[in-house]
Amino acid sequence: MTAAAPIPASQPPSPGKLNIDHVAHFVPHIDAASSALEQAGFTLTPFSAQSHRLEPGGPLVPAGSGNRCVMLREGYLEFLTPTADTPIAKQLRTAIQRYTGLHLIAFGTADAEADHARLEKNGFTPLPTVALQRQIGTEHGDETARFSVVRVAPGRMAEGRIQYCQQHTPQWLWQDRWTRHANGARGLAAVILCVADPQEAAQRYAQFTGLFAQLEHGQWRIDTQRGALMFRSPEQLQQSLGVTAPALPWIAGYVLTVDDIAATRTRLVAGNCGVREIDGGRLLLEWPNAVSGFIVFQAAGAPPPSLA
Repeated sequence: MTAAAPIPASQPPSPGKLNIDHVAHFVPHIDAASSALEQAGFTLTPFSAQSHRLEPGGPLVPAGSGNRCVMLREGYLEFLTPTADTPIAKQLRTAIQRYTGLHLIAFGTADAEADHARLEKNGFTPLPTVALQRQIGTEHGDETARFSVVRVAPGRMAEGRIQYCQQHTPQWLWQDRWTRHANGARGLAAVILCVADPQEAAQRYAQFTGLFAQLEHGQWRIDTQRGALMFRSPEQLQQSLGVTAPALPWIAGYVLTVDDIAATRTRLVAGNCGVREIDGGRLLLEWPNAVSGFIVFQAAGAPPPSLA
């Protein structure tokens, strides 16, 4: 039997493929968000200020944002907060005025420039590729995590900041000490988008990604090499989960796989997280206002929930 690849090495998708690299909550108060995450049994990376180059070879400047992350064995969750008065910080604050919560989906890619070219060809008019970096502490000293990010202009994708992320140094992000969580979380399996017209959104994302949007039992979805996008109406989410959209469109939540669903339930109950059981033995956790949105926890290997 072939040995499993180390966690960092397994993060980037195969050449020519995409996966769901991470999603990001935009939060006004990182300390309050951190407390909620730790209460739910997540291990958090230390706070890290972000910087970027506005053009290739240009000077490195503060982005005006910082983050903490939940590193999973498959993908990760990011919690971004504004820290200064910059264009990036202004975008975060504008999004938070709509609602605190999920505003970003990053597709993992092995070739950011190829994705940039496809977006240009399909009429999305991408912005110049941005070289991002941030300092990360390791057990042997500080290192620099580096990413190439492809974005479109704010508002071009109504759901939020929908982008591509090429990880150049996954070994610094996916450190073993950060991928173990008391609640047993292991992977980002799906992202749930609440939209007025699921068919329109699914077909638009198909153009954006170059992937196939499929209709199955009246529900639209797009599968990547690792992780799916699920498009649902507010009525479907209200009926299936009892959650109400704060605005439309809304990146509502995500599906996380866990090692042992019973152990996850025990940990969440012990943390007074208000978890409840939904179909197929899955668990629903609605985040408090400091984070917002929701998580569906399910056993590893199970298909994403229908949410019909």
